[in-house]
Amino acid sequence: MDLTEGVGESSSPPRSFVSFSNYDVRNDVYNRLVESGHEDALTLPEFREQLDGHFNRLPASYGLDVNLDRVEDVLLHQKLLALAKDPEKRPVYHIRFMENTSMGTDDEDDDVQQCTSVVSTPSSSCDETSEGATLSHDSKTRNCAADFEPCSKLGDLNLDVRKNAKDMDGKHLTKNSPKRQDIPHVPIHEVIFSTIDKPKLLSQLSSLLSDLELNIREAHVFSTTDGYSLDVFVVDGWPVEDTDGLYEAMEKAIARSEGSWSRSSHSHSATGLWEIDRRLLKIGDRIASGSCGDLYRGIYLGQDVAVKILRSEHLNDALEDEFAQEVAILREVHHSNVVRFIGACTKSPHLCIVTEYMPGGSLYDYLHKNQNILKLSELLKFAIDVCKGMEYLHHNNIIHRDLKTANLLMDTNNVVKVADFGVARFQNQEGVMTAETGTYRWMAPEVINHQPYDQKADVFSFAIVLWELVTAKVPYDTMTPLQAALGVRQGLRPEIPNNGHPKVLELMQRCWDSVPSNRPSFTDITAQLESLLQEVQKISEITETSLFATF
Repeated sequence: MDLTEGVGESSSPPRSFVSFSNYDVRNDVYNRLVESGHEDALTLPEFREQLDGHFNRLPASYGLDVNLDRVEDVLLHQKLLALAKDPEKRPVYHIRFMENTSMGTDDEDDDVQQCTSVVSTPSSSCDETSEGATLSHDSKTRNCAADFEPCSKLGDLNLDVRKNAKDMDGKHLTKNSPKRQDIPHVPIHEVIFSTIDKPKLLSQLSSLLSDLELNIREAHVFSTTDGYSLDVFVVDGWPVEDTDGLYEAMEKAIARSEGSWSRSSHSHSATGLWEIDRRLLKIGDRIASGSCGDLYRGIYLGQDVAVKILRSEHLNDALEDEFAQEVAILREVHHSNVVRFIGACTKSPHLCIVTEYMPGGSLYDYLHKNQNILKLSELLKFAIDVCKGMEYLHHNNIIHRDLKTANLLMDTNNVVKVADFGVARFQNQEGVMTAETGTYRWMAPEVINHQPYDQKADVFSFAIVLWELVTAKVPYDTMTPLQAALGVRQGLRPEIPNNGHPKVLELMQRCWDSVPSNRPSFTDITAQLESLLQEVQKISEITETSLFATF
């Protein structure tokens, strides 16, 4: 039972490893394309909108990787993501030669992998009829400390893709080829993949490259908001500049693993596909602490993650059962308004859960620590995000049981996602539960009273969240948690605010009705909130038009 007040274990503060500025690269990308005379940029009215849509699908870190000297990279990535929507083409991949680099000693190679980031720079044009367009050869090298999070050495990643000197004399070198010590340069290639995003995808792609005896020098990993991946690898190990042979080898390697690429994450049920080797995790700063574990920021194969680690000294059968239940639920959920599950370490005593990192922090912090008073349109968008995530969970027979603003996290675009499934449960066959769990200030009266309850308990908690969005206050802030709980069981509710929209206030009161069956479903709540948002936006447009006309 978790009765901890305030910020839950899943909350995450603003990004701290790397400083992201407010600079938006998309304007420069667009201007460079126009200046270069790119046909689509000059002739298609919807071009700018499509470009913005591409950036909006990807995390803010994507913009940091854009090389303004080669802005056509963005269009190539946009094209690959579009092709990946066709199941028959997945995974989409693009290969190009980047440069020849001098071959140093093994120690020098290690230093390069640890400290240098090679930026991919495709050519200015891409053959529209082929995934394997011929690209010009250009590259740029820059230091990780200045622009990127540190690259991981492949030895640390334990992916078995790094080859020693003897391996380099393998199948790609013919008996007439010169030996390693006689080769002055090593060809560097870039391989880009796009497919359905899913846990263990990076391991699958790394294994694929390893099968081709390619050494990964660098990986840049991006996940779109609609469930696709864009994974950029810089590799060596292919002995020639020409990419035709590498395309052919890649096609054969993918064919050998056919059938494993088009499935989305929730179609995987084998535990092995979710298991994460702790050696692949780079653990950073601690974000939050709970009664039985801690939440850390980390890096997993190049992507930012949140790592929930259970303290081994607190482990017992009950806690391990709860951990297994949380993993079982996370494996089944896949929605844009639910925090994405990446994997778990399930080998006791080193138990941890890895999810996507949410740079925007919790809604609790956004409202209370930053003292943000929301505009009605922003309030409605936040509430709709929560409702869509909860509607999805309830549709899949899952009760969250601890819905509160501390467990609602925000991404870089302020999209809200439901998080922390530590006490969530699949609804049992009878459709009711009796265990008291959650956080008192948000807890439904039937849960406090140890009466049978169902999904409508989450609806009550949402009503308190909605009240917070309207008031930007902590519920029952003059009471202790226990006083608030005793009051709720006797009919106490937060004071109705004077400044709320009447329809929002009416919906709020229906959601915290003492009789669970009188509360609406999240499907109904979503429909009402979306209808109200349309009304608000329409009124705003009319007002703006009127103001413009007066001037």
